Amino acid sequence: MGSMSLWHWIVVIGVVLLLFGRGKISELMGDVAHGIKAFKKGMSEEETAKVEPVKPEPVKTIDHQLAQTVNQTENHKVG
Repeated sequence: MGSMSLWHWIVVIGVVLLLFGRGKISELMGDVAHGIKAFKKGMSEEETAKVEPVKPEPVKTIDHQLAQTVNQTENHKVG
């Protein structure tokens, strides 16, 4: 009694077919197949895409900012 017998499965399949119909189930499986294909295509495109190295910006220190400020001040005095 713990497991379902063959007759239980036949009744369950019959009820599912009556509720959803054969057309709905095939459409659903087609949509699932299209989703899997799109997922595989996306994964393959991601692998083939080349990753360009990113150039790091130079580190700006307090000395760098101080030098810029001094240069700007000198430029204003000269002009």
